[in-house]
Amino acid sequence: MTSTQAETTRASVGDSGKKWIPGPLLPQKYRRTNRPKLWLEIALIAIGYELYTLTRLAAPTHEAASHQRGWDILNLEHYLGLNFEHTVNHWVYSVRWLAFSMNVYYGTLHFIVPIVVLIWVYLKFPDRYRSVRTVMCTMTLLALFGFYFYSLCPPRLLPGADFIDTFKLLNPWGQSAATSDGVAGLGTSTNEFAAMPSLHIGWSTWCAIVIARLATRNWVKILGIAYPFATFAVIIGTANHYALDAVGGLVVLGLGFLFQRILQGRPAISAPPPVPSPVPSTVPAEVASVPKQPVGSDAPAASAAQRETSARPGASG
Repeated sequence: MTSTQAETTRASVGDSGKKWIPGPLLPQKYRRTNRPKLWLEIALIAIGYELYTLTRLAAPTHEAASHQRGWDILNLEHYLGLNFEHTVNHWVYSVRWLAFSMNVYYGTLHFIVPIVVLIWVYLKFPDRYRSVRTVMCTMTLLALFGFYFYSLCPPRLLPGADFIDTFKLLNPWGQSAATSDGVAGLGTSTNEFAAMPSLHIGWSTWCAIVIARLATRNWVKILGIAYPFATFAVIIGTANHYALDAVGGLVVLGLGFLFQRILQGRPAISAPPPVPSPVPSTVPAEVASVPKQPVGSDAPAASAAQRETSARPGASG
């Protein structure tokens, strides 16, 4: 077995000694843990966000099919006992300040918090940055496939379902943004039927995992862990997603972590393996100062015989 094969086997063997995940797929020289160049990261994020937006807009809506899928989701949730969204949505709307606050939350934190977390990891934990970024990018790419091939009408726009469209009635950015996923300034430049999977849940849970694993202050950990739960309450309370959309978000997040694990051969948030210290090319001074005896030399035996002779009485004369 070559050294590369041995490394691959070790990386894919769990504590039980059984091989459960193949990898790593990346050669060692490409599994870097240093902080990448800032300008390159900014460019990648800008390009990625543009592709994300264009793909959402380019995805076919198929309005009739999207409505039917919405009813299919509701019927499945009713069968599974998850049909609580209608009650939560109506209660949230009855507390107007809460509904208004949830609209602001939905349209802002979804984009702000992940960027802040990425910057934090980039600055404080550069050896983990590439891994957690890979997870997020993979998750988002998988979600785009869902948006494109499975257009789904959100509850608030589903005809006859009696959900309250809080964005239309209490939109914090005015009626011009009432059909913009609650994001200020977007107007109609978004795909209303990109509901499955919920990236609000996928991204917020990614943030929670990263914060919980890397933060050192307990209150920061608590806020991070609470973030996806608050986000779930928001997407249900504003009727922007079904409960099963949240499940879809967790699925693509899990696949993102799995892909990163296979790609690099280690968990995304674990510390990279230490680089082995180079073997010193020089002999330490204390070792070099020890006099060497020729191989087969009788010098030690002769010295011992001399000491024994000098210790005898009258040996000197």
